Amino acid sequence: MNDEKWQKPAGPPVLLSGGNPQIPKGHGSEPVQAYIEAMPGWKQAVGRRLDEIIACTVPDVVKAVKWNSPFYGMEKDIWFLNFHCLNKYIKVAFFRGTSLDPVPPVGSKHPEVRYLHIIEDQQIDEKQFADWVAQAAKLPGEKM
Repeated sequence: MNDEKWQKPAGPPVLLSGGNPQIPKGHGSEPVQAYIEAMPGWKQAVGRRLDEIIACTVPDVVKAVKWNSPFYGMEKDIWFLNFHCLNKYIKVAFFRGTSLDPVPPVGSKHPEVRYLHIIEDQQIDEKQFADWVAQAAKLPGEKM
């Protein structure tokens, strides 16, 4: 889905605090791929793999970049997951995470959000991640 005209950055993306790429907002795969390509160091390969798992698990997934983070949902502006670069890890947010089984490991100030933090050299349990993605895609999303 790419119903808005997305403008690719003229030069290399600026890295914000924590090394998070500053990418113009936009719907569709193109801005998400630009975000992933701008992720620094080891985070780029992890971001690429997360995107692949999400797309394989939920073939009709809707993608966008908002607030300098890739978002994934089942319809425009209704999201079940996003991720974001921080200094030492990638933070994956499941917006209805407390409804997943098992519940992702890291709590949030928001009562329903749960996080998965991925650090350098950490093996991602891809089967568990794909299961969380499949579960999350079936839940009501978060309107943003």
